Amino acid sequence: MSDHHPRRTAPRAPVRIVHLGLGAFHRAHQAWYTAQADPDREWGIAAFTGRSPDAATTLARQDDVYTLLTRGRDGDELETVEAIVAAHDGADTEALRGYLARPEVTVVTLTVTEKGYRREADGRLDVTDPDIAADICALAEAIVDRHDDAGGAIAPGALRTMPGRLLWSLDARRRALPDSTITLIPCDNIDDNGSALRTVLLDLAALTSPALGAWIEAQVDVVSTSVDRITPRTTPADIATVARWGLRDEALVVTEPFHSWILSGPSRAGRPRWEDAGASFVSDIEPFERRKLWMLNGAHSLLAYDGILRGHTTVAEAIADPACAASVDTLWDLDASLLEPAADLDLPAYRAALVARFENPAIAHHLRQIAVDGSEKLRARVVDPIRRARERGETGEAALAVIAAWARFVVTEQHAGRTLDDVAADELATRASAPDPHLTLLDLLAPDLAADPDVAAALGLLVP
Repeated sequence: MSDHHPRRTAPRAPVRIVHLGLGAFHRAHQAWYTAQADPDREWGIAAFTGRSPDAATTLARQDDVYTLLTRGRDGDELETVEAIVAAHDGADTEALRGYLARPEVTVVTLTVTEKGYRREADGRLDVTDPDIAADICALAEAIVDRHDDAGGAIAPGALRTMPGRLLWSLDARRRALPDSTITLIPCDNIDDNGSALRTVLLDLAALTSPALGAWIEAQVDVVSTSVDRITPRTTPADIATVARWGLRDEALVVTEPFHSWILSGPSRAGRPRWEDAGASFVSDIEPFERRKLWMLNGAHSLLAYDGILRGHTTVAEAIADPACAASVDTLWDLDASLLEPAADLDLPAYRAALVARFENPAIAHHLRQIAVDGSEKLRARVVDPIRRARERGETGEAALAVIAAWARFVVTEQHAGRTLDDVAADELATRASAPDPHLTLLDLLAPDLAADPDVAAALGLLVP
């Protein structure tokens, strides 16, 4: 059987959605949902990469089509996804502005990871970030607050951050379509990601164009989401698997059968009927968001750091370790006690589903992939549960154990001479060399907890 790239089977849908952050998760999640919900092919996606143009280049070689390999206990399933109809380098802000100036484009989705929002610990825009500072200068010079003026120009590639690129593109929409609405849908694992996105955009607008900020307040809807579908890195073995079906796919995405997308917030502009593909629209997303962040993501972090230290490489290996599994159970007991007693959370079923997903032998979800950027992720995943437990007079030890495992991991990596894959790698290396590195590392995540003598004492008992 001769091999070939996946092929487009129908004409491209018109671009009506723009996506920022063209990674594997987007292709397994929002793009897949759009394909499932859009049988008439009315909602094409123009996707932009993040830090590297490689994903766009690879997709372009395949007519922007890719294969989704869904791996479960009962075997593998292959599916060709055609929802992406254009792929661009994220630095191509002229293309991004061009799309947002079109009236038919009504949705922007984002998967740029936590660090892509460029926030300080309090959630506000980090104006000390060198890239943000550079974007502020470029935007302030280019945006002219007169509607009869086309504004200035910014050279392609000059804007370095998601907030800068998105704000510049919203400026193009304001000028071309001042009365139109558009919906922004962040899909990153950040507590209240809709508010996080709105905050950094408005903070940046306040420093560069207050008039644009006022327009965003009036015309731009921001939806909060909780997203879930395990999407491990594609390996050469995965590519070899699809080659046995006669497919040569350099943009192959591997995922699990489970998928979840919960959305909350107003959306005056048009959108696909994602609910037809299983998405849920709820009035209050917070309980679902916390369930996912604390129970799935928190357990993932615990398994990553504790599992690596115990010699494991994947989630399936770590959850099979009785000590790791017991720690996860204890964490889930704490999380369940802190979550709102909403019947539709169905926590027993959710826990059972998580165990089945973690144990799935067909998904090689590598612990080192999960361990990346712990200094960002742990604030949302475990710091909040610890604070809530402390407010009830409890120690929050089960969640504190995640931070203890992370601190042991950071110190071990530092002593081994390995460079941490973390946005705060240099700061972590400095703190890992402190006289009391574990408490010093906790101070980076949550100074209030590090200053609490009871928390410090509990952490000391958890660290050998």
